[in-house]
Parts: sequence; C-alpha cells; structure tokens
Amino acid sequence: MSTAVASPSARTVEIGDATLRPADVVAVARHGASVALSVAARSRMTESRAIVDALAEDTRAHYGISTGFGALATTFIPAERRVALQASLIRSHAAGTGAEVEREVIRALQLLRLQTLATGRTGVRPVVAETYVAMLNAGITPVVREYGSLGCSGDLAPLSHVALAATGEGEVREADGTPTDAASALAAAGIPPLVLAEKEGLALINGTDGMLGMLLLALADLETLLETADVAAAMSVESQLGSDAVFAADLMALRPQDGQARSAANLRALLADSEIVRSHRDPAACTRVQDAYSLRCSPQVHGAARDTVDHARRIADRELLSAVDNPVLTADGQVRSNGNFHGAPVAFVLDFLAIAVADLASISERRTDRALDPARSHGLPPFLAHEVGVDSGLMIAQYAAAGIVSELKRLAVPASVDSIPSSAMQEDHVSMGWAAGRKLRRGVDGLARVLGIEVLTAARALDLRAPLAPAPRTARVRDLLRDAGIGGPGTDRFLSPDLERVAALVSSGAVARAGIPESTKE
Repeated sequence: MSTAVASPSARTVEIGDATLRPADVVAVARHGASVALSVAARSRMTESRAIVDALAEDTRAHYGISTGFGALATTFIPAERRVALQASLIRSHAAGTGAEVEREVIRALQLLRLQTLATGRTGVRPVVAETYVAMLNAGITPVVREYGSLGCSGDLAPLSHVALAATGEGEVREADGTPTDAASALAAAGIPPLVLAEKEGLALINGTDGMLGMLLLALADLETLLETADVAAAMSVESQLGSDAVFAADLMALRPQDGQARSAANLRALLADSEIVRSHRDPAACTRVQDAYSLRCSPQVHGAARDTVDHARRIADRELLSAVDNPVLTADGQVRSNGNFHGAPVAFVLDFLAIAVADLASISERRTDRALDPARSHGLPPFLAHEVGVDSGLMIAQYAAAGIVSELKRLAVPASVDSIPSSAMQEDHVSMGWAAGRKLRRGVDGLARVLGIEVLTAARALDLRAPLAPAPRTARVRDLLRDAGIGGPGTDRFLSPDLERVAALVSSGAVARAGIPESTKE
C-alpha cells in the first residue's frame, strides 16, 4: 500500500547464508533496511564462475554463455563479441513503458534477484552481486516502467531496467527521490559501473522476482487488512444492533475452516462487554430472527480470504527457496536449460488474492450501505445525517466505496488465464504474472479505502447509539478516528480529507491495532 520513499533502517539483512524471510523483503523494500553479502555466498559465486569461464573457452556453443538468446539461441557468438552481447541484451530488454513502478516494488525485485545470484547457481562473478548490494544500500532505485513483462521468461523488462542501471546506463532515482541518470548516481555513490561478462546479463533478468516481490508486499498488507476487516465488521454489527451469538465458538466448530474460526474469535473479542449488544439480547427487545448475510456471514467471508492468503503464503515461501535462472548451474557443475522462470505458480495466487480482495471489499460496502438506509439500520437517521434533508451525511462516502468495489470486481478477472506468444513463437505460453501483481496492488489499495469508509461510517453510527456505550475495543477505534481529526455526528463537512485520513489509519495498521491489540504489521 505504501509508495513513499523508504527511510534508512538500522537493520541489516544478510544475503547468502539463509533464505530470505518475507519480513526481510518487506524490511528492505519498504523500510530501507540495508543488505550485506555473506562470505559463503561470495565463495559459491567464485566457484561457479570458474565453471562458466571454462565453458566460455569451449569451441562448442553453450546457451547463455556463447550463444544468442531466445529465438537466437542457436547463434554462436565469438569471444571478442560477448561483452557487447551482454550489453546489447540488457539495453534491448530494458523496454518498459508507461508510469514508473513504485520504489518498494523495484527494491523488492532487486533484492530477490540478488538472493538468486548469491546461491551460486547463476554463474555470475561476486562483483555483480556486490554492485546490487551497493545500489540498495545507497538508495539508488532504477526507474522501471509498468508495462513490458509477460511473466516469462520471468520479469525480463523490469529486471533489465535494474541491470541497465548497474552498468551505468538508464534512469534512476536517488535516495531522496530525485531523478537522475544512472552514471551520475553510481559515481556519486562510489560504485563502479558493471561491465558484464558471459552469462551475466541473462542471469540478471531471468527470474520471477518482480511478481514475487509484489506478492510478498501484498501478503504483508493483507495481514493488516484482514484484521481491519474484522474490526470494521464488528463495528457494523454492533452499531446496526446485530447479534454476536452467531459467532459462537461451538457454531464455528461445526465447520472447521481455519480462517473462519480466527475471524469469529476476533469478532467475539471485539464485541465483548458492549452495552449496545447487550441492550437487545433479550428476545423481547429484538424481534429479528436473523441478521443479513453481510453481518452474519462476516467470519465466513473474511475466513475464506484468510485461507486464501495462507495458501498464497505457502507458494511465496517456496518461491523464496528457489534459484530461478535459465540456464542454471546444477550441483554437479553442469549448465542446464530449464523452464523454472515461468511465473505460473506466482501468477495463479496473485489472481486468487485479487478475488479475495474484491469480495472482502464487496461485503464491507454492503455493511456500510445498511448503516445508511433507515429501512435497515434499526433506528439510525438516513445516511447518518444531522438534519435530514439539509444534510446528506455519508451518502456519497458510500458512492465512493461502491465505485471502488465495482473496479475491484473488474480487477478480479484473472490475468494468468491469458497468454500471448512472443519471441518468434519460442516463448509461446506466458504467465502474465507481472500484470497479475500490478492489478493486485491496485486492489489492495482499494480494499483499504473501502474498509476505511466502513470504519468511518460505523464509528459515527456508534456515536448515534449514545447513551449506550460500545465495546471497549470498538470504542478505541472510534476514539482513534476522533483523535485523528475525523469528525463524528454533526452538520455536513468537507468529507474527502476524512476519507483520506481514515484510509491512512487503515493502511498503517493503526485501526487493526486499536481493535485487536495483538495485531502486528511487517
């Protein structure tokens, strides 16, 4: 959700001895943690480079070392032209277009490519990895354009823009976000530009690092947003005089879905000790048999999204264990062609998450709409307006949520079911994983805003239930909004700033932590 320039962090993430954890990627990409290359990683790269150097001397062609690439893989390149070949590869593949990609995504993909280099499976010299380390630590972020990757062979164009900057060409942004040319930025940081040798250009661009980086960032965001969704639902149930009885643990045990149980437990804790809920527990005080689905089935929908996130996390963890390149150096010293760069595993779960995001937003918007409709809100004024007819209250806030939900439904259409052939039909089936990641990022941002609108609406509705007091946890969320300058009941006010403030509170994790104190955000 964050696109701000990262600020330096005291934490250092070491590359090469242990597999990166998702939290490590978030720390470097989003929070500016520094990186270091282990001694063991340098040793592995030196050993594997010796194998590549020996094959480069062979008069027989070896793909990626003494040949062209893609559809030109059968073209033998003489030794004196191979430096030019590497430079040409990177220049020609740095063919992105469109808006700039967010800094955190670029830092994530550069870090993830660095991890693969450190395995020793790619055959690059240690200096290549050291240059990436230096760029990350200096805050030099290559400019990567949004369009250009088909997700096979990996994220070629985005990774090529990063590699191009490492050679001193192309565009970058400095640590403070200032745009400049790569040569100037490297010189200012004391980083010699790379001159790529055999195999190295290919090793820098053949990976799923961009789509994996976006997946890991989305998973960190969704951990927060799932907790926030439970907070928002509890506030809506409470303020609309809904029942908490349906969230009972014994009822959840009848359907042992892990995510559903977690959401229901959150709802029970959030609604505990609520005077509002207690006021209508007696059947004589409430004639309704059942609440609407958007209230009653919140843990079922939120739980399904949680289970989807858990599945996506397993795929991400496996991808973090991977050394993706083509060709790759195997443990027995062979250089072998493979198809591990295909992004299908990551692309599928990126699309799956987009479906969950759209449905989380959809049920949230329905809860918001119920609060604003006097026919369904059980005693609340129309649109929670102060002077009905003169004031419109939160009418148009619901419009904003509805518009976002409509877009999220379109973004839920999977990218990974599409494919378009490229490279003279050599790459005739592609994953579209990068595109899946790009639309998921937009979806995550939209979900945060829809949940924020529900929280804002429910907080005002809770105030309108006075003198009955809300539950302690939901009261903390309501108070958080008021402390942030987000107004409660009263005459109409300029609403857009409130919507931006509450979206920021949601994205930062503040709403989740206020309602569920044990919530954490990477």
